[in-house]
Formats: sequence, structure tokens, C-alpha cells
Amino acid sequence: MSILRYALIIVVMVLFCLPGAGSAEELPDVKTIIDRVDKLYRSDSSYGEMEMKVVSEHWERTVSMNIWTEGMGKTFIYITSPKKDEGIATLRMKTEMWNYFPKINKVMKVPPSMMMGSWMGSDFTNDDLVKESSLMQDYDSKLIHPEDEAPDYYYIELTPKKETPSVWGKIIFRVRREDYIPVTGSYYNEKGRQMRIMTFREIKSFGRRKLPAVIEMVPLNKEGRKTVIHYKNIRFDEKIDKNVFTLRNLQKRR
Repeated sequence: MSILRYALIIVVMVLFCLPGAGSAEELPDVKTIIDRVDKLYRSDSSYGEMEMKVVSEHWERTVSMNIWTEGMGKTFIYITSPKKDEGIATLRMKTEMWNYFPKINKVMKVPPSMMMGSWMGSDFTNDDLVKESSLMQDYDSKLIHPEDEAPDYYYIELTPKKETPSVWGKIIFRVRREDYIPVTGSYYNEKGRQMRIMTFREIKSFGRRKLPAVIEMVPLNKEGRKTVIHYKNIRFDEKIDKNVFTLRNLQKRR
């Protein structure tokens, strides 16, 4: 019995010393990755300057804007150019959203029926702005392994929870394994057809953070269309006046 016991121990030791034995990759907590994607451009507070270029087959339009954020639930956007759009502002407070149009001097709350409408004529919707930081809250997530998976990326599939109203049947994010920075986000309708793709590129350092400076959204059902957002500058944990995130600030002259 002693000889048999020793033989079994030796066999086990040999198996665990073989190349690859016991060295399977420990998969990360998918919630950790989604939390990183959610908070990519967020902090306790932030201030940024960016350009948004909307491209179609026959024309291009560039809009410059400043953006303030506080935590995960507050966003204020102010359009600085072109001249005809200067002064247009957007305020988001959790799931509610308002736009101000200086030409008519009117604040308009965005109703639920308009959430899938285009924001500022771009390929981003009002719903994108309202739900920009709620992936972990509104979607169930899991790691998947598609056939074309590259060794440097994780693929995460998000499906809306039963209580989440969404036009998307699923969203698939491809993120870098080394730092969880997203590379692409693919959006599918309820029939499984891919409708648009969001690409993150030109990773740069903004203070202590490394972020994609460019986000491109391409609707696959509109030939020649795309919207490109370029962050010129972004500063985190800036001290922001509490009055920034108010309806009164929407109409403030600057």
C-alpha cells in the first residue's frame, strides 16, 4: 500500500509539472471590467473640451463644446461653435434631460418618446446621453469567446435586464486585457442584426489617466454616415460650482 501511495503521489506531481498544467488563465470579474468602461470618462467631477464631427455622404458639420460632469449622474454640455449653434446647452440629471435653444429662448425637457432621437444631429441619441453611465445597472453581462477572439482582448456581452427599456437586443464590447480600455462596442437589435459600431482609438494621457481621445460611432444602416468625437482636453476631479447642474444655468449668458 505504501508503494502504491508513493506511486500515486509521483504521478500527480508529474502531471502538475507538465507545461500548461494548472496554468489556465484566471478570468476577471466581468463587473470590474464594465465598471471600468462605465467610469472611463468619469470621476467625482470633470471638465472637458471636445469637438464632434458629423459626416454624411454629402456634407460635414463640426460642433465644439465644453462638458462638465459630477459623479455618474450629472452632465452639462455647452455648445461654443459654430456661431449658429453657440449657446445651445444640455443638462442631464440621472434619467432626466433638458435642452436649451437660445434662438427661441426656451428650455425643453426631452420626453421618453424622443429618447431615441438624434442629439445635435449626430449618430448619438438622447438615450445614449441619459444611459451613458448605467451599463452595469441596466444590463446583465458575461464574458464570451467568439471565434475571432484575439488573445489581447476580452469580449463582454451585455443584454438588457427585464425592467430595462431598450431598443438593443445586446451590446458586445471588446476591451484590452492589459487595462480594460474599450476598443469597440457593437450594438444589435432584438433580431440579432448589428445596427451600429462604436470605436475607441488614439489613446492618450489626460493627467494621470490614459483614455481614448477619439470615439467614432458608425450606423450600419446609413451609408456614408458617422459621428466622431475628439477630446481636446479633459481634467478630472476639478472643483465645479454646484450651480452648473441646474436648469437656471441652461439659460445663463456666457
